[in-house]
Amino acid sequence: MRILFLGDMVGKPARAAVAKFIAEKKSEMGVDVVIANSDNLAHGRSVTRKTVEEMLSSGVDIMTCGDHAWDNTQAFDILQAGDLDFICPCNLPGLDSGLSGKIFEKMGTKILVINLIGRVFIDKELTSPFDAVTEILRHNEKEERVKIIIVDFHAETTSEKKALGRFLRGKVSAVLGTHTHVQTADEELLGDYTAYITDVGMVGVEDSILGCDEKAVLEQYVSGAPFKYKLAEDNRVMIQGVLLDIDEKSGKTMKIERVQEGILPEV
Repeated sequence: MRILFLGDMVGKPARAAVAKFIAEKKSEMGVDVVIANSDNLAHGRSVTRKTVEEMLSSGVDIMTCGDHAWDNTQAFDILQAGDLDFICPCNLPGLDSGLSGKIFEKMGTKILVINLIGRVFIDKELTSPFDAVTEILRHNEKEERVKIIIVDFHAETTSEKKALGRFLRGKVSAVLGTHTHVQTADEELLGDYTAYITDVGMVGVEDSILGCDEKAVLEQYVSGAPFKYKLAEDNRVMIQGVLLDIDEKSGKTMKIERVQEGILPEV
């Protein structure tokens, strides 16, 4: 199975770019399943039911989230409804593994997708991502025994991400970092078959600062003025993520490859 995992999608430009990219490239790349992080999907913060439905209808199969999940109450409503293939980090307040470590069946194959959030430099009350993932894996081993397991670790620091990658070495198919919006060049296979990368990057306007309008961000750093969130509007969007080639029977990842491509979406 070939899985395309896309980084944090930032606002309307990203939504349009992903739809175009999937339509033009999915078949060419031999992609079976598309997973994407939606933490910045709805104008840069969290999701709405409309934006999640838009991306699922555009060809994204499964959507994860991150620290902005509770910026919009619709994220929790979507989880409770359970009718959309969308999850949030299981160690966020108010969540449990039943809502955020979820088994999906795609192309006749079961995939366990686990969404976690890091605790270092993240200003939220969080339980341990290490304990949370251990509980989910223990349940899977005892009850479900799903082989393909993808972990989206939405975290700030490279050290915490590296630690979780090695903690899960040989236990999951992939540990993929999100949140920083900057693609790292350290993709590797841990323990021979657990794919790892510190951050897959983002899907957002190329001429920006993490998908945001550079003038607003620069004003904050130069003058100390409060940051007013504004998305960049340049047309060219950078698609960043990774391709995973996974053996369906064993759950072992044979190959991880970075994806980085500029695209002009029809917004």
